[in-house]
Amino acid sequence: MKRIPSLDGLRAISILLVVLGHLAISNHAPAVFLRSYASEGVRIFFVISGFLITSILCKEEARTSTIDLKTFYLRRAYRIFPAAFVFMTIIVIFYWRDFRWYNIVTAFLYLANFDNSRPWFFGHLWSLGVEEQFYLLWPGVLKQWHRHRIAILVGVIALDPVGQGILYYFKVPSGSVGGFPGAAGSLAAGCLLAMLAPRLPKINPYLALVMMLAVAFLPLFPLDTKGRTLFVIFILDPILHLSIAGVLLHVVQVPYRILNIRPVSWLGKISYSLYLWQQPFCANPWLRSIGWISLALVLACLSYYLVELPMLRRREKKVVKAGNASFVPAVVSTLP
Repeated sequence: MKRIPSLDGLRAISILLVVLGHLAISNHAPAVFLRSYASEGVRIFFVISGFLITSILCKEEARTSTIDLKTFYLRRAYRIFPAAFVFMTIIVIFYWRDFRWYNIVTAFLYLANFDNSRPWFFGHLWSLGVEEQFYLLWPGVLKQWHRHRIAILVGVIALDPVGQGILYYFKVPSGSVGGFPGAAGSLAAGCLLAMLAPRLPKINPYLALVMMLAVAFLPLFPLDTKGRTLFVIFILDPILHLSIAGVLLHVVQVPYRILNIRPVSWLGKISYSLYLWQQPFCANPWLRSIGWISLALVLACLSYYLVELPMLRRREKKVVKAGNASFVPAVVSTLP
C-alpha cells in the first residue's frame, strides 16, 4: 500500500511547531510559537494518530469480523519502542546524576505524563505516555463495543471539556493537553474522522478555508483569565480538534503539492525520531540555539535509518511471514 497523501506533510508541520516552540524559550523563535503553537503541533499529531490507528483497526474488523489485539500490540511495539528506548537509554547514561529512580521507571513504562517531577530532557515524553495509554485502551474498546463506536467517541468529545474543567478547577498539574484527559478530545476527533471519512463528501473549499483559519488563529486566544480559560476548554478546544480533523480530511482528499514534495515528506517521515531528539537540544537551557538543531537532526536521521527502518523490516518478517491474516501495512507512522 502507498502512504496516505499529505499526512507526512502534516507531520512535518507538527514537528516544526514543536521545535520552534522550544526554541522560543531562548528567543531563537517568536514567543508566539511557545505560547500558542507548540501544543497545537502535538494536537495535530494526536488527531493523525487517532485517524490512522482507527482506520487500520476498522479495516481489519470489516475484513475479519474481529480485531487481533496480540498482532496489533506486536506491531506497535516494533514501531514505537526501539527508537524511544535507544533515546531514553542514552539520555539516562549522560544525565544519570540528574535522575531520580522513579523518573526512569515512569519513562520506560510510558507513564511520564503522570510524573510532574521528570527532568527537562524527559519533558516531552508525556506525549509518548498518552499515545501508549491510547493504544492500550482504544483497540480493546473498539473490539468489545464495535456497534457503539461512534456513540462512544461522540461521548468522549462531549465529556472531555467537562473532565478538563474539573481538573482545572482543582488545579491538577498537566490536566490539560499535557495529560491523558486533555488529549482525549484530539485523539477521539481523529478516531471519529476515520469512521466517518468513507461516507463524507469532498469538503467544500470555503469550509476548508474556514477550518484552516480556525487551526491558524484559535490557538492565539489568550488564557489570561479564568473565564477565558474555561471558554477555551469548553468551546474553542473542541472546535479546534474538529477543525484539525477536517483539514486532515481535506488535504487527503485534495493533496496539496507543498505537503507532498520530497523534503517536506521526508521531514514528516523522520518526525518521530526528531521529536525524540529535539528535546535535549531545543529545550536544553545551555544548548538552545539554531546551530544545535543540526545535531538534533543528525541524531534523528541516525535513529530513523539505523533503528526505526531496520525494526520495521524485522517487524514485517516476524509478523507477515508468519502468515497472520490481520496484516497491516507499514504505512502507519504516528507520534509516539
